[in-house]
Amino acid sequence: MRILNQLPLELLLLVPALLGQPAQALSVPRFGPGTTAAAAHATTGFGGGGGVDGGISRSVTGKRKKKLHGRFLHITDFHPDPFYKTYAATDAEGTCHRGNGSAGYYGAETSSCDSPISLVNATFDWIDKNIKDEVDFVIWTGDSARHDNDEKLPRSTESVVEQNQLLVAKFLEVFGRKHHDGGDDYPRNALEIPVVPNIGNNDILPHNIFTEGPNFWTNKYLDVWRSFIPEEQRHQFQRGGWFYVEAIPNRLAIFSMNTMYFFASNSAVDGCAAKSEPGYEQFEWLRIQLQFMRERGMKAILIGHVPPARTENKESWEETCWQKYTLWMQQYRDVIIASMYGHMNIAHFMLQDFSEIRPDVLDGRMDPLSTQREFLGDEIKINSATDYLLDLRDEWSKLPTPPSAKSEALDVDDEMECDGEDSTAWSWRKLATWLGVGKNKKHGKAHGGGRHAAYRDKIGGKWGERYSVTHVQASVVPNYFPTMRIFSYNTSGLEHADSPVVRGRYLQQQTVLAGANEVESETDDDDDDLDAQKKKKKKKYKFTVPHPPSKHSPPGPAYSPQPLSLLGYTQFFANLTHINNDFTTPSDNEDDVSDFSGLENGAAQDVDGQRWKPGKHHGKHPHKHKDQEPHPNEFKYEVEYSTFDDKEFGLKDLTVRSYVKLARKIGAYRSAGETDVSQEEYEGRDENDEEGDVVGGEVDAEKKHKNKKKKKKHEKRKHKTKQWLAFVRRAFVETVDPASVESVGVSEGDV
Repeated sequence: MRILNQLPLELLLLVPALLGQPAQALSVPRFGPGTTAAAAHATTGFGGGGGVDGGISRSVTGKRKKKLHGRFLHITDFHPDPFYKTYAATDAEGTCHRGNGSAGYYGAETSSCDSPISLVNATFDWIDKNIKDEVDFVIWTGDSARHDNDEKLPRSTESVVEQNQLLVAKFLEVFGRKHHDGGDDYPRNALEIPVVPNIGNNDILPHNIFTEGPNFWTNKYLDVWRSFIPEEQRHQFQRGGWFYVEAIPNRLAIFSMNTMYFFASNSAVDGCAAKSEPGYEQFEWLRIQLQFMRERGMKAILIGHVPPARTENKESWEETCWQKYTLWMQQYRDVIIASMYGHMNIAHFMLQDFSEIRPDVLDGRMDPLSTQREFLGDEIKINSATDYLLDLRDEWSKLPTPPSAKSEALDVDDEMECDGEDSTAWSWRKLATWLGVGKNKKHGKAHGGGRHAAYRDKIGGKWGERYSVTHVQASVVPNYFPTMRIFSYNTSGLEHADSPVVRGRYLQQQTVLAGANEVESETDDDDDDLDAQKKKKKKKYKFTVPHPPSKHSPPGPAYSPQPLSLLGYTQFFANLTHINNDFTTPSDNEDDVSDFSGLENGAAQDVDGQRWKPGKHHGKHPHKHKDQEPHPNEFKYEVEYSTFDDKEFGLKDLTVRSYVKLARKIGAYRSAGETDVSQEEYEGRDENDEEGDVVGGEVDAEKKHKNKKKKKKHEKRKHKTKQWLAFVRRAFVETVDPASVESVGVSEGDV
């Protein structure tokens, strides 16, 4: 007992697990698809959260304390459009601004139209009534202005700012102190709970282009977001648009990164290799701050707008930025709990494989890396999104496979080759040794570990420390259905979350290190200039590699269950087809969205070389009432699914190991005789269709011919798992028949 009393909190909380006992007793409400908001709210759950400490409190302002619920909200991509007109045309000419068509009162679902203000207001009203008092903080990942997709109504700087101010006012209305009106004199520290914003590629003008700071936009949002940015972070935000908020004081910080400096479509900057680039500076800032978090015993969540999407054929970040990001995720895997993004409009996750970090990057040297991948560009629309998801499935099909009856005859080398990892095996072997998670002789074949030990070796040890996970949330703007997500996290051991911290030494150290970094940068720049003048060899940019976790520290919350680990999430969506009440009949089931096929409804149109989706109701005439006014049903968000009772994904928690397991199942292909998804489970869809046609229907000859090459690549193994079908269905928020993905060709245009 004396030994236990001397253990730090993080190790103490792992003791029950080591003894084979549960670390905590969770009371987790269960929610299935179609569960109403009222039912979810009645059980105070949205997937549960917290731990054994029901009365945990947090200090928001230093004077008031608020109970920790163990939940937070992630919401993104509102794209409010003040020019939206109900019953306007949804095609590229009308853009929901003019003409006569099918644009519904709350939005034109599955189209490229932006959000009407009615949808924005209704969403915040629903949050206010249902979840405001159930979450501890809010992550808001950008794109709070409409797209520049109507040449007759071009965007202006003033309109972009005004639309962001609208969103700020709504957040303050719901989460701000009630005795303030949200005006210009609104205090900077007046939120009931933290709301952490982020700059999106459509929050600036021209869109995608963000120059080195300080600039007009960092100064403007410093004012617009004055209630959200802590006073001590204002200088950093003004310099580059990045900052952090201690969402749970002294325990958890939310780092809002400016991904515009990583975005490959931002032609104003050039990656993260050279010290003169703002992307380089941002990673230096992040390195220093995460080290401080480690020293203070704090954890972090990273958020941004554009996610680090990267497949064999496509990527959204400049390669040098992706390399550094992945290295930072590896080195701070004891600190970073999760990373969360928006932008892409499809709900999904991605894995970063640390074996893909280049050897010179591991050594702190970096070339301006070239890449053969095609840039994803703006938020991807449905056709290019399907190609991207197919690429993800192909990559995940190569993930290491645990031992099974089918793999008993494979030795380690054979299994590595079968997994398609021979090209990166050398990198991982070096990395595994460096991380200290490689083969352990005690658990090798000589001691009975065998193939299980080999499998663990390939995924980075027991906790899967070869990978990190990125969460990407779908949008409020109804490119599919409006959606939001509530995460649950472990609050055990956070009963002293509001205890004071001695900041004097910390702030002084922060200032000194930041100054030292600037001096080092200037000196290195001079050396680089001399090297460049010599022109004897290709320039290599040097940088400081972050320190890895201590060899004696336990795995972080992203890898093993402990305080602040993510337990699960509940996905909410608003069924606009039912809510708008323009194309439904009394006999329609309001929760039935299985017949929606955003892939087939409404042919995409070109707009300045980009693709415009007119939506599923294009060409139809809404039910017009005698008064010619819309008569929508009650607006509400419903539970699409919850990981706490979901049998399709089967996520027992949101640790990296759980996601690696899910990714492997999504990427797996069944053999011809194997039974995985029944006809009943997928409403008559024939998954064993050897031609790869749309299940339950025919594919026209022209479309088959057009996509012949793509089919060859993605349909070598044709038997999909239920996890893949669920992954696709949920990515498009229940508006797409997952079988249709296989039949749609590649289209790189987007809006």
